[in-house]
Amino acid sequence: MPNHTFDIIPFKTLDGFECNLWRVKHDGSKHRGPVLLVHGAGVRANIFNPPNEINLLDILVDAGYDIFLENWRASTEFPANKWDLDIVAINDHPAAVQKVCEVSNSKTCKAIIHCQGSTSFMISAVLGLVPQVTTIVTNAVSLHPVVPNWSRVKLDVILEMASLITNYLNPEWGNKAPDFRSKFFKALVLCTHFEKDTTVGKFVSFVYGSGFPALWELKNLTNETKEWIRGEFGPVPIHFFRHIRKGVHHGSLVSLDGKKHYADSKPATTARFIFFTGKLNKCFKSKSQENSFNYFNKIKPDYHKLYVYDTYSHLDIFLGKNAHKEIFPAMIEELNT
Repeated sequence: MPNHTFDIIPFKTLDGFECNLWRVKHDGSKHRGPVLLVHGAGVRANIFNPPNEINLLDILVDAGYDIFLENWRASTEFPANKWDLDIVAINDHPAAVQKVCEVSNSKTCKAIIHCQGSTSFMISAVLGLVPQVTTIVTNAVSLHPVVPNWSRVKLDVILEMASLITNYLNPEWGNKAPDFRSKFFKALVLCTHFEKDTTVGKFVSFVYGSGFPALWELKNLTNETKEWIRGEFGPVPIHFFRHIRKGVHHGSLVSLDGKKHYADSKPATTARFIFFTGKLNKCFKSKSQENSFNYFNKIKPDYHKLYVYDTYSHLDIFLGKNAHKEIFPAMIEELNT
C-alpha cells in the first residue's frame, strides 16, 4: 500500500499564480535525475498516488528517479479559477520545470503528462518554453484531440445550456450538492448514469466523456480506488471546455483566439515523445494519440513511440490495479532510454 510523504515546494507561475510541487521524500540516493508528473483538469497531484498495492510513484522510486508532482492552477488544491490551455502553457509549466531543475540541481528533466496537463504541456513544448525537458511520456491526448460523437454534442450544445446557470462543473457535487444548481446537475447525472460506480464517478463521466463510465473501465479498478476517487475531483471551468472545443473542431490544438494552430508549424523542441492511450477511452479516443504520434513520427521517424492498450481507457492507465504490471514497465523503460 502506498505510503508516500512529500516536501511541498511553492512556486509562482510567470503571471504570479501561486502553485506548488510535491516532491516525494527520498534519501538522497537518486541517480536518474528528476521527473515531473503533471495531472489533468479538475484533479490534483495526488491523482498519481492511488491506494493500489503498487502505484506509479512506487515504480519511479524503485527506478531511482527524483519525483516531482506539479499542482498547476487547475488543481483542486487551489480555489476554482478561470483558466485555459494557453495561460497554463505559457505561465505554469515553464515555471514548474524551472523550479524542478533548480531544486534538483539538474539542467534537464523528464515528464509524465496526462489529459489537460498533457495538452497544455505539449503547447509549452512545441513553443520551445520547456527546453530542459528531454523525454515526455504523454497519456490520453496531446496535440490532436479526438472525442466521441456524443461528446461533440455535449461540447457544442449541452455545455452552452449548462453555462446559463454555472461557470463551473464540479464532480464533487456527487458527494455533496449544496445548492439548487448543484442538486439539479446531480439529479441529471443520476437520471442518465446507471453504471455501478460511485456518485462522483458517475458525475466524472457526465462531465468528461461519453461512456458509462468514460474515464476508466470499472473492472480495472479496485473497490478501494473507486472510493478514493470520490475525494479527488473538483471544479473545472466552462471557459476551458470552450477552448478545447476549438481544438476538437480543428483536429489539433489551437490558441484560445483561434489564430495559432499549434500543430501547423515545426515544433520548437528536441524532446522525445512517448504516447500512451487506452483503446477503450471514451473521453478522448485513442485516435488522439495515434494522430499525434504520426505527426511527430513524420517529422523525425523512428524517434518517438506509441503504446495502445486494448483493455484500458483514460485514467485507469494510472489507476488500474494491474497497471504496475501492464503499463508502468513500458513507461520506465522509455524514461530510462
